[in-house]
Amino acid sequence: MQDLTVVFDLDGTLVDTAPDLVGATNHALLDAGLPPVPAGVLRPWISFGARRMIVEALVHAGTPLPDRQVDRLLELFLAYYEANIARESRAFPGAVEAIEALTRGGIRLAVCTNKRESLSRALLKELGLDRHFLGLAGRDTFAVHKPHPEHLLGAVRLAGGDPKRAMMVGDSDVDIQTAKAARVPVVAVSFGYTAIPVHDLAPDRVIDHYDALIPALRDLHTRRTQNPAP
Repeated sequence: MQDLTVVFDLDGTLVDTAPDLVGATNHALLDAGLPPVPAGVLRPWISFGARRMIVEALVHAGTPLPDRQVDRLLELFLAYYEANIARESRAFPGAVEAIEALTRGGIRLAVCTNKRESLSRALLKELGLDRHFLGLAGRDTFAVHKPHPEHLLGAVRLAGGDPKRAMMVGDSDVDIQTAKAARVPVVAVSFGYTAIPVHDLAPDRVIDHYDALIPALRDLHTRRTQNPAP
């Protein structure tokens, strides 16, 4: 698998960021005089980005606001989140060991996330994971973002990889849609933030723990080698 590039989603896939993202959302809501929103309401919207989380929190509170006021809440969210980016966020069990093993095996690693690039870099650095990734494509890195396939393909290229020899690891329908559109095999983790069970989204493989990631990647790599796409 040495010619492989593996691209990871960030929130809900590599790192459990929900506590800090929910905290930042509720901090912004407090400024608007609104009560906090439970984590369970916001988790399914994390993969769509900060603004969508705020909008859905306002819908839940029954207080939709004009775009200008949402923009202000987004600014408050980003300032608070940047200052508290890894207060409670941690890599999922087994994730660090898996990416370290992949790195030792000579596999290129990249991140493709709908989180802003600067925040993604800050989070990875704070958690000591940045050294493993040769490429990082955030929401604002390119003119497009997930579920557009070029976001994923661009992340592969940033890592120096070949899109025809790439795979993705994600947790949501957005990740799976992106990978399918890019014609890249995708492994879904079952412990992420999607409200839809990942088995129902028809990824190529589903894993319940990072211990199963490398065997899943190896199996997909073997199958693709034996049955190359036209």
